[in-house]
Amino acid sequence: MDLLLYLLILIIPTIAQIKISYSYSKYQKITSKKELTGFDVARKILDENGLDDIYVVEVSGYLTDHYDPKRKVVRLSKDVFHGNSIASVSVAAHECGHAIQDKENYVYMRIRSMLVPVVNFVSIFSWIIILVGLLIEYFQIFYIGIAFISLSLIFQLVTLPVEFNASSRAKKELVKLKLIDKKELQESSNMLAAAAMTYVASVLSSALEIIRLILIFNDNNR
Repeated sequence: MDLLLYLLILIIPTIAQIKISYSYSKYQKITSKKELTGFDVARKILDENGLDDIYVVEVSGYLTDHYDPKRKVVRLSKDVFHGNSIASVSVAAHECGHAIQDKENYVYMRIRSMLVPVVNFVSIFSWIIILVGLLIEYFQIFYIGIAFISLSLIFQLVTLPVEFNASSRAKKELVKLKLIDKKELQESSNMLAAAAMTYVASVLSSALEIIRLILIFNDNNR
C-alpha cells in the first residue's frame, strides 16, 4: 500500500507536467490570426481594464510566467513575451487574469496571499519535524509535522479557484477584445486546461503524501 501511494505521488505530477509540456509545445506552433505577441495581448487586456500602471516585463526561463501582486508586474517568459502563438496569447492573458483578480480583490487570491509566508515557513520545518519524530519515536511531534504539511495542502486547494478563475477571465477578455476567434478560443481553452491540471495534480499528490505519512505513523505506533 505504501509503495502504491509513493508511486502515485511520483506519477500523477509527472503525467500532468508531460501534459502541459505537450500542450504548450503543440499550441506554440500555431500562430494566432491576429499575430499579436504575448506582450501585445497583455498590454491590451491590462489597459482595457484600467491597469495601465502595471508593467509587462520579460523574464528568463521556460514557463516562468507569473503575476507579481506586490510589485504589480506581469512577468512573461521570452517565448511568451515575443511569441505570437496561441500558447503565448493564452499564457499572457492568464497572467493578466491574475492582475484583474488583484484589482477586484478576488477573495481566494487574498487568502492565498495571506497563506504564502506561513506556507513558506512550515515547508522548511515540516519534514525536519517528521524526521525527528521518527528518529526519537516521539510521535506527537510526527503529527505536528503532518499538520504543517496539511497547511501546504490547504494552500494548494485555495490556489485551484485562483487559477481556474484566472483562466476563465483570460478567455473572456480574449473574446471580448476580439483578440482570438471561436476556433482559437477552443485551442486556448485546451492549453489553459492542461496548465490547470498541474495544480490539480499537486493537490492530489499532497493529499496522498499526507495519507502515506499517517499510515507510516500508524505502523510505527503499534
